[in-house]
Amino acid sequence: MKDIVSLCKRRGFIFAASEIYGGINGFWDYGPLGIELKNNLRDRWWKDMVITPPIGPDGSPVEIVGVDSAIIQNPKAWVASGHVGGFSDPMVDCRETKKRYRADHLFVMVPEDKSTEKPWATYLDGEEDSEKTKRLKKAGHKNTDPAAYQTTEINRLGVENYKYVLGPDAKEPGTLTEPKAFNLMFQTYVGAMQSEDSIAYLRPETAQGIFLNYKNVLDSSRVRIPFGIAQIGKAFRNEVNPRNFIFRSREFEQMELEWFCHPDEAKMWRDFWFAERQRFWKSVGLSSDNLQMRDHDSDELSHYAKAGLGTADIEYRFPFTAPGFGELEGIAHRCDFDLTQHQEHSGVKLEYMDPTDSKIRYMPHVIEPAAGLSRGVLALICEAYTVDANRPSGIYLNFHPAMAPKKAAILPLTAKEEHVPLAQKLYMDIREDFAVDLDIKQNIGKRYARQDEIGTPFCFTVDNDTVNDQTVTVRERNTMAQERIHMDKVRDFLHENIKKRG
Repeated sequence: MKDIVSLCKRRGFIFAASEIYGGINGFWDYGPLGIELKNNLRDRWWKDMVITPPIGPDGSPVEIVGVDSAIIQNPKAWVASGHVGGFSDPMVDCRETKKRYRADHLFVMVPEDKSTEKPWATYLDGEEDSEKTKRLKKAGHKNTDPAAYQTTEINRLGVENYKYVLGPDAKEPGTLTEPKAFNLMFQTYVGAMQSEDSIAYLRPETAQGIFLNYKNVLDSSRVRIPFGIAQIGKAFRNEVNPRNFIFRSREFEQMELEWFCHPDEAKMWRDFWFAERQRFWKSVGLSSDNLQMRDHDSDELSHYAKAGLGTADIEYRFPFTAPGFGELEGIAHRCDFDLTQHQEHSGVKLEYMDPTDSKIRYMPHVIEPAAGLSRGVLALICEAYTVDANRPSGIYLNFHPAMAPKKAAILPLTAKEEHVPLAQKLYMDIREDFAVDLDIKQNIGKRYARQDEIGTPFCFTVDNDTVNDQTVTVRERNTMAQERIHMDKVRDFLHENIKKRG
């Protein structure tokens, strides 16, 4: 993972936000290649959901429209949704270091015999065994094999045992506090005066903006149930311990669909979206071996899902979770919770009336496929990262061609007068159709290595033969195989190969 993070900075994918001032924990900036990769994934999701939505169970395309709602909404919306009163995580403070940890992410390694001769070491969710070993050494244990200890979340340990626990960054045991609720929403103020009446919140999820616009969409569009409303946008959560690069951050982007359907059809649509969303992630290049679907346990279910069919996560095997998995997307049956809550708190009727029979009224149920765009980008990078000792760079990024930030690179073999103009002409010919890199300077081997490291599927090299017969050498990223084609065929070659592989 350290090598991946280093590559992301070196090649302009992702930078720490405000880096020249020391950064700010939990916030990240996307560089020139990172924003291209993120936009490719975002645009593919939007196309597959809204522009050309999937074929439904009846053989016809399903009906999905899009919205883009405000980041700051009337604070009453967050009261209705349950975020103001219940959007919190249990937190543990360390009196010695003044650090704070999420209780469900803090684990204690307890000796099998529960001996208190040495402090009980702790570690944070996602840490590798090598880090756990270091923590056991720090606690003074001779046996530093994590497998030799019983592992439990600290909030399941029992407060009476906290005096034996050595916090992750503490020097002495017994410094951790009992878990306390901590609200995750960012608070702000609207207007000139900062008072209780002007308090507002940055949205912690994009879903509520969809529910708030449900009636507007229904009244202004020709959609009829079953239908979906899609949205891509930023959300903000005041995570106590942002970690694992962009996997858990305080500012992130979501790609969410709220699918409104008749309550009797909820299971059918839940199963439909389970299959469809797995197909999507495979289609953009994530391998089956690194994906899994996992149903939530009863103690994981959100308040809106407890009365329904539950929630399942599409999970990806990230380097920091291996051999386990981390959440990439959740597909939840939200029942009629959100619309019912907003109807009750706003006083506006949100029931659906069947257009063919005004006597048929009901509150739709909702199936919600909610994916993290930021996590999707991370998954694509981790999946693509490939070590290969046979090439100068030592690695290459095996992006699906449709996701690659640059689809091709045009490389004049040298900076000679006759090479560069032909390369520039080819670049101008195809840049309207594809994101293309024109790279003129430096040794050709180093330029190949750079294109390997940024995941460019094809390189087209202009050389002396090009001057004579207008052909160029095509180098394929994964195999490094080369062939020659005419300059006039380059556009068709890219269309054929990117479509064929996508």
